[in-house]
Amino acid sequence: KLVSSAFYNENRVFRVVPGFVVQFGINGSPSVQSEWRSKNFRDDPVKVSNERGTLVFATAGKDSRTTQIFINTREQGNEFLDSQGFAPIGRVLGDGMSVVDRMYAGYGEGSPKGNGPSQGRIQLQGNSYLKENYPNLSY
Repeated sequence: KLVSSAFYNENRVFRVVPGFVVQFGINGSPSVQSEWRSKNFRDDPVKVSNERGTLVFATAGKDSRTTQIFINTREQGNEFLDSQGFAPIGRVLGDGMSVVDRMYAGYGEGSPKGNGPSQGRIQLQGNSYLKENYPNLSY
């Protein structure tokens, strides 16, 4: 339903940690995001490893997946995520990883650990917050 409702359209890639992941999935419209913010999805079993190019729902624990997705970018993969329950749901195909590898990484990890955007503020203020404070983010 997220894809068919265009939820991911105009989403900024708000977290880029080179050699680890790129992350997106907070809608740029606070009203749209608020409809999804508290909806959690059940975990899928890990059937394939977190290899480079796999798409994975972010999670904060058992059955806590929401709309946020990351793409594994580490050349050797992120197999340590398998035992933590991060189940890949798809894979970047063809030369798509060349696009992923060019996503803007200049802001680093998100607030408060780094200079990147605050996920809480993205949810409350949407793309207006990102355009004003983080204009170079990829989308």
